[in-house]
Amino acid sequence: MVLIAATAFVGTHFLLSHPLRAPLVARMGEKGFLGLYSLVAAVTLIWTIIAYRAAPVTPMLWPVGDALWAVATVIMLVASILLLGSLVGNPAMPHPDGPTMVPAEAKGVFAITRHPMMWAFALWGLAHIVVYPVTANIILSGAIILLSLVGAALQDRKKEQLTPAAWQHWESRTSYWPFAAILAGRARFGQFGLHALAGGLVVWLAATWAHMPLAGWSAGIWRWLD
Repeated sequence: MVLIAATAFVGTHFLLSHPLRAPLVARMGEKGFLGLYSLVAAVTLIWTIIAYRAAPVTPMLWPVGDALWAVATVIMLVASILLLGSLVGNPAMPHPDGPTMVPAEAKGVFAITRHPMMWAFALWGLAHIVVYPVTANIILSGAIILLSLVGAALQDRKKEQLTPAAWQHWESRTSYWPFAAILAGRARFGQFGLHALAGGLVVWLAATWAHMPLAGWSAGIWRWLD
């Protein structure tokens, strides 16, 4: 059931974002389409969560100790910075009231990748597979990774059709793969906004604190304090 629900979640995202988008926008308008898209996404996500919570717990595929938790924690710090940084000045975000506007220069997380939000979700999925390698979680996290990375590539194709000049100019200064534009000299590392660094750090600290009982760290800290 987790596999069926996750397939519906990912599949409807791809169908609505690409082959069905143009006819639906023509019939419903941009705002109507975004409302339908959000509704379908919410319903299939809730279905996936319910199926995940009802799934039987299977044995872990590999042992998980402090080292893997530390690796996952670092991955989540990077993901948090990418996610918070993507919320401001992101030309990939929907713009129902006007055309896509691209920044004059790729700064901060956009110098790393033009899809920081998508890569944040993919890293989230990877971190959760690392520390909780059971069947249901691998299916769910794998679906998030697939949706994020394939969706980012398809988003480029869609933007190239909708706003070819602006998006191709943005592509020439950025990269799909993290750090590829920086290594190629098309972008410079740095110039992160406070919302990315401070916001990402706050989100990371909150998530780390919430996951401490799962990692067994809280019990260890209390024993050390005693």
